[in-house]
Amino acid sequence: MIPFIHAHATHPDWRMALALAAAQIDAQRAAHARAQKAGAPAFSLGFVYFSDHYSAHVDALLAELNTRWPGIRWVGSVGVGVAASGVEYIDEPALALMLAPLAPESFQVFSGARPLGGKEPYTALVHADPGTPDLAELIGELSGRTGSGYLFGGLAAGRHGALHIADTVCRGGLSGVGFAQGLPLLSRVTQGCQPVGPVRRVTAAQRNVVTALDGEPALDCLLRDLGIALDDPHAALPKLRATLVGLTDGGSDLLTRPGQFGTDTRVRHLVGLDPGARGIAVADLVEPGMQLAFCHRDAQAARRDLVRICSEIREELEPATEGADATAGPADPLQRVAGALYISCAGRGGPHFGSPSAEMQIVQHALGDVPLIGFFAGGEIARHHLYGYTGVLTVFLQPQPA
Repeated sequence: MIPFIHAHATHPDWRMALALAAAQIDAQRAAHARAQKAGAPAFSLGFVYFSDHYSAHVDALLAELNTRWPGIRWVGSVGVGVAASGVEYIDEPALALMLAPLAPESFQVFSGARPLGGKEPYTALVHADPGTPDLAELIGELSGRTGSGYLFGGLAAGRHGALHIADTVCRGGLSGVGFAQGLPLLSRVTQGCQPVGPVRRVTAAQRNVVTALDGEPALDCLLRDLGIALDDPHAALPKLRATLVGLTDGGSDLLTRPGQFGTDTRVRHLVGLDPGARGIAVADLVEPGMQLAFCHRDAQAARRDLVRICSEIREELEPATEGADATAGPADPLQRVAGALYISCAGRGGPHFGSPSAEMQIVQHALGDVPLIGFFAGGEIARHHLYGYTGVLTVFLQPQPA
């Protein structure tokens, strides 16, 4: 498999942005055509992410993509921003494209109008409307219809509608592309929050209201962990507004190491207090037996964790070259990366990391200048969970030499 090709551009007029990106794509395609070996697959799958400045023109945008590159299947989403290798366009009129030379039998595009069918995919990229009823349950159901149970993706985020693309413009529901088992990829979740108190077990809860943690009133635990009192609202309210909740199921580890959330942790908003019942309200369904820790967003913790997942991906690629004949494959294991997708929370990006494009520059520094695009989402999908304040990095790999 030859490497993916990608492009990105910003312009107030979507037509001009697409023309600028298309010039980059066509130049790369021509270069690949000159170097392409006989029998290599043609480009067949396209990823497109666009900022919500272009939402009103998405139907025309998709039509133009199909006209410029006939025969390519398109999937993608709107976001409050888009990203490419080393670059972020947040709240700017911009788009990012990537073309993949996959065998047609190795993927299937799906949406509500055309569900997954035929051979079961091994994993899937998923885009979704955050307003879809029972969204978490639908994500879990879709996960169960893949061979690995692993999904990756994000929720469309736009001020003018949560639009996503799967051969057509989708409004509502879920869409994406399922991949066959023979297509190698690696995926990791990076967290953006840091615990501010101990890990506790939920001992009493009803729907989204937690009334007891470790047998104590939940509100008392919250106040103690934050070091505040309700009779001093001037000091308490800023800390409460900045506090989130990290949750995991009972059988999962909330922390991978002291002070760092594990990948199964879902961060949710703290949406209310119940002084009468000494309870707290969380923006998710909570059950007794779950683990819970109060947390704050933390730029340094987010930076460290992003570096960690990139390092893990590098380490997973290293064994592929150990002891191998130098002529059988690339000396640099990162040359096995054909392309990558990075879907980050709309609350992250360069502004959270301290400077413009800082988040994507961390990824670029760790992985090199691989073809990579993504978007800033209203929620992130990994495994069978819906996350917040996270990033999901997925790399597609060149097959290992026989």
